[in-house]
Amino acid sequence: MYTLSVSGLNEQIKSLLETSFNQVLVEGELSRITFHNSGHIYFTLKDSSSVISAVMFRGNASKLKFRLEEGMKVIINAALTLYKPRGSYQLNCFSIEPSGQGALALAYEQLKQKLSGQGYFNTEIKKQLPKFPARIALITSATGAALQDMLRVANSRYRNLEIDIYDVLVQGESASCAIANAVIIADTKEYDILVVGRGGGSIEDLWAFNEENVANAIFQTKTPIISAVGHEIDWVISDFVADVRAATPSAAMEIALPDTNELYQYIDSLSSQMSQTVEQKIYTRSQELTHLKNSFAQHSVDKKLAQREEEIKQLKENFSQTMAFKMQGYERNMSNIAQRLPQAVESQLNLAQNQLLNLQKTLESNNPKFKSKKGFAQLSQNAQVIDIDSLSVGDEFEAQSASVVIKAKVLTKENIL
Repeated sequence: MYTLSVSGLNEQIKSLLETSFNQVLVEGELSRITFHNSGHIYFTLKDSSSVISAVMFRGNASKLKFRLEEGMKVIINAALTLYKPRGSYQLNCFSIEPSGQGALALAYEQLKQKLSGQGYFNTEIKKQLPKFPARIALITSATGAALQDMLRVANSRYRNLEIDIYDVLVQGESASCAIANAVIIADTKEYDILVVGRGGGSIEDLWAFNEENVANAIFQTKTPIISAVGHEIDWVISDFVADVRAATPSAAMEIALPDTNELYQYIDSLSSQMSQTVEQKIYTRSQELTHLKNSFAQHSVDKKLAQREEEIKQLKENFSQTMAFKMQGYERNMSNIAQRLPQAVESQLNLAQNQLLNLQKTLESNNPKFKSKKGFAQLSQNAQVIDIDSLSVGDEFEAQSASVVIKAKVLTKENIL
């Protein structure tokens, strides 16, 4: 029996495996995935009872439309090969398809979830389209029917417009780079609106608008951008990232541009509203002016002087009326007084005469001259008439008759009874 070296044995096994299993389809679950810096992808393919190592080299890995994930079930088109230094065999993968799902559909969902998580679809960051754009850029194929549709709509709706066309590939491997670059360049040209799109087609035809580089370019624009790709039922990643999604390229122009006829009607409406507003303002200002004039007239110096003069006149009249009323009252009182005065004077004179008579009588009754009788005299002390009983021994007093006043002193005093 011929003796083989380890390398020789591995070489024969390698030759046998690679010639016998030069192309196989293997279904299994991905595990232990490693994305190497070189661009190669290393992983393990397994089922419920076995595992096998696999590698996908950079050239084939760059063609993958979706990202390999742990636990994903896939179908691999590969060749079986032996890695001689370790004596282990592995699958050299040419392509990978998701099991039960198309690669493009999976790639679409993966990128959509990724960008959504990064906030690319948030409505609060969407930019508003200007109502009356002056310059727009159309990023599409110059030979496509979509461009002609957009130009036709623009010409019928709004001719006061500058349109620049950025001719790009809209399908194929290099289409996404062309679209992304055109978006980046157009964003620096101070356009009012950018429109990126193409006509309908299969998912493969529209795929350039599902690429991440196109999504990034659209997301980073400062210019409002409309995505108009395919037909109404077609949704691509650029539709979610753009500020506005149009169902078709023609619809994009209807969204971006005002209708001239509608503008004319709108201008007529504005004119009518303006006329009504101006008339209303003129009427309001006229009313205010009239009010101010009246207010000024009421508060003017002449008006105030006239008011004061009227007040003074009214005061004079009131004073005259008051004085006249009082004079009438005084006259009535004087008349009454004049009528009653003689009676009052006569009454007072009679009263005075009576009082005088009474005084005369009193005087006569108290005058010692009229009281004088033999043996009687009026006693007084300090010019006051006194009773004899009030005198004490040693008191001095006067005894007065009608013709004589005697000054005396009590020497003794005895009570008779």
